[in-house]
Amino acid sequence: MLKTLRNSFFILLAALPLFAVAAPTAHEVVQQTTSTLLEDLKANKEQYRNDPSAFYTALNTILGPVVDVEGISRGVMTVRYSRQASPEQMQRFQENFKRSLMQFYGNALLEYNNQDIRVLPASGKQDPQRTAVNMEIKDGKGTIYPLSYTMVSQDGGWKLRNVVINGINVGKLFRDQFSQSMQNNGNDLDKVIDTWANTVAKARQAKGKS
Repeated sequence: MLKTLRNSFFILLAALPLFAVAAPTAHEVVQQTTSTLLEDLKANKEQYRNDPSAFYTALNTILGPVVDVEGISRGVMTVRYSRQASPEQMQRFQENFKRSLMQFYGNALLEYNNQDIRVLPASGKQDPQRTAVNMEIKDGKGTIYPLSYTMVSQDGGWKLRNVVINGINVGKLFRDQFSQSMQNNGNDLDKVIDTWANTVAKARQAKGKS
C-alpha cells in the first residue's frame, strides 16, 4: 500500500508541469493590468483627486511590476549619455524617471471619465520577444483614440517598454526632452537627473496647450 502511494506521488510530481498554468501573454498582461487599474480608479477617484500622491502610490503598485523602467530610462537617456553615466547616476535617474512616469500617466488618468477602453485582439504571428498590444479609447463623444503598448519579454513575463497614444510616441517625447535638458543645462548630467520631474511636468503642460 505504501509503495503504491509512493509511486502515485512520484507520478503526480512528474505530471505537475503538464498542469502548470501557462504564463500570461502580452495581451493578457495588458488586459489584466488595465482592468485592475480602472477598477481601482473607479473605486477611489475622489480620494485620488484630493490626494494625488496616494494615486501615484497605487499606480506604482499596479503598474510597477509590468513596466521595464530600466529599459525605458536607458532608452530615454540614449547610448550617448548613458555611457557617461555612473551606476549611481543611472540608478538615480531610474528612480526619478519612474516617479515622473507615474505622475505623467496618473495626471492623465485622473481626467478619465468612464471612457471605453478596449484591448484589440492580436493579429498575425506574434514575436516571442517583442510585440505591440493595440488598444482603443473612446471618449464620451464617440471619438476613438488609438493607443499602443510596446511589450518586451523579460524574466519569463511581459513588460511595458513604450507607449504611443494618438500618434504621440511617449518614449521619443521623453528622449527629446532629455536631450533638450542636457543642452539647456550645459551637459550637466546630475542637474538633468535632479530636475527631471520638472522637465516632464513642462512637457505635459506644453502638450496640453497644443
